[in-house]
Amino acid sequence: MENDADVSILKQKPFYLDDEGVEWVNSTIKIMSDEEKITQLFCMVSYPGDSGEFLDKIIKIKAGGIMFRKMPVTEAVDLNNKLQKNSAIPMLIAANLEAGSDGVSEEGIRLGSPMQVAATADTAMAEKLGIVCAEAGAALGVNWAFAPIVDIDYNFRNPITNTRTFGSNPQRVAEMGMAYIAAAQKRGVAACAKHFPGDGVDERDQHLVSSVNDLSCEKWDETFEKIYRSCIEAGVLSVMIGHIVLPEYIRKFSPEIQDKDMLPASLSPQIVTGLLRNSLGFNGLVVSDATSMAGMTIAMPREQAVPACIAAGCDMFLFTKNMDEDISFMRRGYEKGIITQQRLNEALLRILGMKAALGLHKKQKEGTLVLTPQAAQNVIGKSEHKNWADECADKGITLVKEEAGVLPITPEKYKKILFYTIESEQGYAYSVKVGAVEAFKKRLRAEDFDIEEFDPTQGQEGRLTATSDFTDKYDLIIYTANIATKSNQTTIRIEWAMPMGANVPVHIHSIPTIFISLENPYHLLDVPRVKTFINTYNSSDTVLDALVKKLMGKSTFKGTNPVDPFCGKWDTRL
Repeated sequence: MENDADVSILKQKPFYLDDEGVEWVNSTIKIMSDEEKITQLFCMVSYPGDSGEFLDKIIKIKAGGIMFRKMPVTEAVDLNNKLQKNSAIPMLIAANLEAGSDGVSEEGIRLGSPMQVAATADTAMAEKLGIVCAEAGAALGVNWAFAPIVDIDYNFRNPITNTRTFGSNPQRVAEMGMAYIAAAQKRGVAACAKHFPGDGVDERDQHLVSSVNDLSCEKWDETFEKIYRSCIEAGVLSVMIGHIVLPEYIRKFSPEIQDKDMLPASLSPQIVTGLLRNSLGFNGLVVSDATSMAGMTIAMPREQAVPACIAAGCDMFLFTKNMDEDISFMRRGYEKGIITQQRLNEALLRILGMKAALGLHKKQKEGTLVLTPQAAQNVIGKSEHKNWADECADKGITLVKEEAGVLPITPEKYKKILFYTIESEQGYAYSVKVGAVEAFKKRLRAEDFDIEEFDPTQGQEGRLTATSDFTDKYDLIIYTANIATKSNQTTIRIEWAMPMGANVPVHIHSIPTIFISLENPYHLLDVPRVKTFINTYNSSDTVLDALVKKLMGKSTFKGTNPVDPFCGKWDTRL
């Protein structure tokens, strides 16, 4: 076989293939046509209810992988079986297993958001997260977890990172990332550290624009470099490249470069090849982040960007905007020499190398890639996973501020509660759990609290409700905010009701007030003088159950702040 790539990479970390594995990779590449090599670079995506015609097309073009969005267990098992039965080369099947088995299954368990896990200050909880994600994912055919997220949530204004991260302490992020990696890969699921070279510094969303990590080289080395080096040392099989510009390192590698020529990492040879491959020594598979994001597509014409992504050093191209067109762009890029033969073969070695490292070729031969719905259901509903979710909720919920004497709450102490709901609309992804606030109110009513929902009075100055109407009627005020990060938004701030911020906390000196944030730890920015503030980092039923127990004094608050919930402001600490 004519192969310009160095096959010795397959025996090195993180693949560690034996002679049989290396031979399978080499012999497979040898019989592949150029077209098959090109389509192997693509990792597609499947949504619930995708038609047979769409899936037949993915099988026909012989894509290297596919990502499952959340779907019912039976549908995921059927999809896996159809894909693996009809693929000569076993497929990489990925899922966003960031917070639990709910990342792939509608019936799955959300152990806890990464930030909730970090709030437990227990690295073993990150290991349990990796176990839940890998065991449940594997039961549905997933062999590649697009996790852990090892971004650092430095900027409280960032609309995407937030509770998807392990917080703002680089050491904690590294330790929890490594724990997840070890747990997942021990169970046959490849981990993927993301989003290199590091999100959470900027306040912009890669779905909408190329974001910027503007740390100096020295500061980057002290933070993100240490995290990724730790993940590499832990043997992570893959790294996902973000649509993030890292200006100082680009200038370090290319001192003469002009600002207009700086590209997001997904298109930047300086960052993927120069920094990740050469400087950090990462030998595993490199995958781009979703190439449908504007953060990549605004950098250059798509016909150029598609092959440029692989030429820069990415081995797999995540998703397409238009399947036929993007494949033709990749083919033309190869024909024009944008993707060299050596670069193509290097990418194929790593794609097939990861498949071999996961034993997919052996499982294919044994017939064990085919699954049964019942076996999957048994894992998805595992009681151990549920117990760990309970533990994470108990250890993670954080009492950020407390006014003396307000907690605990009981019906005898606070019979009549005025309840303020602050909830964002459901988004496309990474969004709020619909009905979480109503579920919380239902739990309070079950404890015999008399809950009345606040209804803003319509009118202007001189005609608004009197203060005494509040102080004479209510014993306690509870604010519950359910505002989560979601794709294609630019802010996660509170938007107050009309007229004139009718639901702003103005009775905090007259009526005991508790503010609870279910999803975003930074709401003190907008309610700085609220004296009792709680972060849960997650709005699952498990968390709501634990929250009620803690409010009523049946359980203590154990969580620690994984970020600065005071947003660096003096008045938020009052």
